Amino acid sequence: MSQRIHSRWRRLLSRIPLRLALAAVKPIALFDHRLYMRALLPLLRHAGVQLDGAPRYIAPTVFFDDFDRTSLGERVILSSHVSLLTHDYAWTTVLTAMGRLEGGDEAIVRGIRIGNNVFVGRGALLMPGTVIEDDVIVGAGAVVRGRVESGSVMIGNPARRSGTIAELYAKQGGRLETLDVRKDRVA
Repeated sequence: MSQRIHSRWRRLLSRIPLRLALAAVKPIALFDHRLYMRALLPLLRHAGVQLDGAPRYIAPTVFFDDFDRTSLGERVILSSHVSLLTHDYAWTTVLTAMGRLEGGDEAIVRGIRIGNNVFVGRGALLMPGTVIEDDVIVGAGAVVRGRVESGSVMIGNPARRSGTIAELYAKQGGRLETLDVRKDRVA
């Protein structure tokens, strides 16, 4: 038990330089988000995030609970204040209520995997074990858990499938001339 605690502290302390480097990179996003992403991605790899391609944008306020339990695909956008939680200490409450807690607190720990071409809106919360397949939109403030199938549009708390990418395109496609659309330059 004491060796496990010692190992945990050693791991936490070893992350301090990484957390400082990540904090130092964040202000770059205020001036040039492409430069910010070029600086951020190597740090995320070093932290243990599995990058299966190049994420398009990860806001400086995104919270990674546990870097090495997170996988991000190509063209992922994580908007501001998105949280990726890989642990659930509610299990301690369950064990205590059932008279089964022995020793310290316990958490259920599961990774998060996000596929290719995924947009996650501001303030969304991805719970432990979430798997988001390709071509998905997660709306602002959504609380997502479980598997989200490809082509889905997810909104709400708890997140529910409100439709598909194809349906959204059909709905908005006819209105493109009336929408205020900004097109960014290509990198």
